[in-house]
Amino acid sequence: MAEEEETAAPTEKVIRIQRVFINLLDSYSSGNIGKFLSNCVVGASLEEITEEEEEEDENKSSTLEASSTKVKEGTFQIVGTLSKPASPRPDFAVEAYSAISREDLLMRLLECDVIIYNITESSQQVEEAIWAVSALSEEVSHFEKRKIFILLSTVMTWARSKALDPEDSEVPFTEEDYRRRKSHPNFLDHINAEKMVLKFGRKNRKFATYVVAAGLQYGAEGGMLHTFFKMAWLGEIPALPVFGDGTNVIPTIHVLDLAGVIQNVIDHTPKPHYLVAVDESVHTLEDIVKCISKNTGPGKIQKIPRENAYLTKDLTQDCLDHLLVNLRMEALFVKENFNIRWAAQTGFVENINSILKEYKQSRGLMPVKICILGPPAVGKSSIAEELAKYYKLHHIQLKDVISEAIAKLETIVAPKDIGEGEEEVEEEEEEENVEDAQELLDGIKESMEQNAEFVCALDASDEFLKERVINLPERIVAGTHYSQDRFLRALSNYRDINIEDETVFNYFDEIEIHPIHIDVGKLEDAQNRLAIKQLIKEIGEPRNYGLTDEEKAEEERKAAEERLAREAAEEAEGEHQEAVEMAEKIARWEEWNKRLEEVKREERELLEAQSIPLRNYLMTYVMPTLIQGLNECCNVRPEDPVDFLAEYLFKNNPEAQ
Repeated sequence: MAEEEETAAPTEKVIRIQRVFINLLDSYSSGNIGKFLSNCVVGASLEEITEEEEEEDENKSSTLEASSTKVKEGTFQIVGTLSKPASPRPDFAVEAYSAISREDLLMRLLECDVIIYNITESSQQVEEAIWAVSALSEEVSHFEKRKIFILLSTVMTWARSKALDPEDSEVPFTEEDYRRRKSHPNFLDHINAEKMVLKFGRKNRKFATYVVAAGLQYGAEGGMLHTFFKMAWLGEIPALPVFGDGTNVIPTIHVLDLAGVIQNVIDHTPKPHYLVAVDESVHTLEDIVKCISKNTGPGKIQKIPRENAYLTKDLTQDCLDHLLVNLRMEALFVKENFNIRWAAQTGFVENINSILKEYKQSRGLMPVKICILGPPAVGKSSIAEELAKYYKLHHIQLKDVISEAIAKLETIVAPKDIGEGEEEVEEEEEEENVEDAQELLDGIKESMEQNAEFVCALDASDEFLKERVINLPERIVAGTHYSQDRFLRALSNYRDINIEDETVFNYFDEIEIHPIHIDVGKLEDAQNRLAIKQLIKEIGEPRNYGLTDEEKAEEERKAAEERLAREAAEEAEGEHQEAVEMAEKIARWEEWNKRLEEVKREERELLEAQSIPLRNYLMTYVMPTLIQGLNECCNVRPEDPVDFLAEYLFKNNPEAQ
């Protein structure tokens, strides 16, 4: 190949590459790859895997191994960017950057020995990947040692390739056919990026570039198959959809096996610079969806027109393109030259049990089983319905189970005539054997160990229950066992049964599942809100998927209404408090003025009482002579009236006379 390089010199192979850059560390694919590499010792894939190591790997969960945050000596140091500024730095990463300029990003890239650009999850990263490889190529003269650039692309750049053998469509493409690849129309930017990366790698021996074309990724949190897992898990539809006839072959790979391929590329620096990363399976869309439905869903599939696939809101265009591709590929070089501890080498269907296990662990899906027991009319059905909504569980009623079993049996024994053009709903039934029974038993035991099972024992006095039934509306009582005779008989039977030594409650006690006892009668809550609240407190938070978009919108609407109501109440309370304070202030002001007037009045009265003797004294001894002196002063009008008045008072002092 013109785009190949010679194998690196042995002296370069002993260099222990340490620092690895990966873009979008907070995404599914890059996150799992980074987590995996952070636990890989540099150069470990250069050693052959022994049979003992293979058996050891088979006995432990690859997901748990990859998710370990314990740092091993000599492992890759992971750094990278984040897609969202608010995203926390992953535990496995040494550094993480968000909202960083191109200049600063280039400085970070130059500090790394390996640069991995993953363009399988975001087409917006294609332009940045091309910029990165171009900018690094310009800095090659300043490299202290050889750097490796890996573009993680997708097999969708092969989607429209012409068959190698027109007479045999089952002949798979391999890495050697990469020059003949033709891209899907929606992935033209991806194939252009592949060509650019390979081109820059030919210019200098100190800058090795590789392209890894990955199949549809699955494993861990689910990848592109997450939507099907979620539909199956929630059980809200009777059959999982298969788009079109479902016969299209989809190249796939477990995300941790893809990480193993990248580990080998870093350690081996292989001669071919274009590699294909797919497992050994040749699964169709129908095979994959049927497997998911059988192992964690309703067990049925339903084929729908391909155009209807675009109505599934949880599936992006990129995801639909991968699901509808029809392509046979073989990772020949990877299989023959790399040392990979495969998580799912044989493919999705053959490894569904381990895939489901790691999916539930990654998503935190721990099924909750709740059994509600109690006398008639205690509120079992209404409480069960509310708990089923809160925990997103199936509400199973005995009557419905019996009806469904009867209908299923009638369907089995009835003759079947399936005509052409009818909607295909496929269901497989297998004979039970010892191995299946043992597998089911082991699964039940494991489920009992890992999953919660809760028993809720509701009770109330007979008088309370009778009163509750009497007060029920006639429309609810009609046609049920709440009629007087049937209810009293059912209540009496319940009391008689539960005084025996062997009861349902005793059974659960013996297997160490102790019932949660609630006396509904003492709560005095007709709507059972307090009982539901108490049970939720005992059971804990939901262990299921989060809210749907509609539920999130409803929760946000309710929260907004509650916030507005709270703010209005606080504003009204503030206004009321302000009015009260103003009224108190006015009252205190009036009281102060009233007391001030009272004080002034008392002072006036006191002064008046004190001035009477003085006035009498003045009127008797002073005023007569003073008035005469003033009159005389007015008549004479002397130049100095004060001196005149003083002289007059001295001469006419009554005591002196």
